[in-house]
Amino acid sequence: MDTSSPWLDDDQQELWQALLTVVIALPAALDRQLQRDAGISNFEYGVLARLSMTGEATMRLSDLARDCDSTQPRLSKVMDRFEARDWVVRRPDPTDGRYTLATLTDTGRQKVVASAPEHVAQVKRLVFDPLSAAQRRHLSAALTRIAATVRQELE
Repeated sequence: MDTSSPWLDDDQQELWQALLTVVIALPAALDRQLQRDAGISNFEYGVLARLSMTGEATMRLSDLARDCDSTQPRLSKVMDRFEARDWVVRRPDPTDGRYTLATLTDTGRQKVVASAPEHVAQVKRLVFDPLSAAQRRHLSAALTRIAATVRQELE
């Protein structure tokens, strides 16, 4: 690694700017699509989807917050809205009362299922369609390495 210059070289700057665009603009584009087509935010969809992917559609709120990169207060406000819509129910964890479990209801599962087709189509259009199979493999390998480094930094 070249550490002689405190600045990014031209190639690094180009890559960095492209990555910033993806990191900032992609969630906004996904949010816009979900708001328009499903009346929920990208974050809310992510919470519902995460719950739907668990074995019993149930998670501890602390684990759900971590997996969705959320604070407890933000997730709690979302859970309040979800409960009002009958998308989730919360209850104490029977194995450890210090924790609260969130369970996706049938109505919540229906919301995920109804929201998914347009959302998946948008993800494919924005992320996968512009890339060849080889480019997707290379991007996956590169992002996996970057993600591991970032996770280490945060631990």
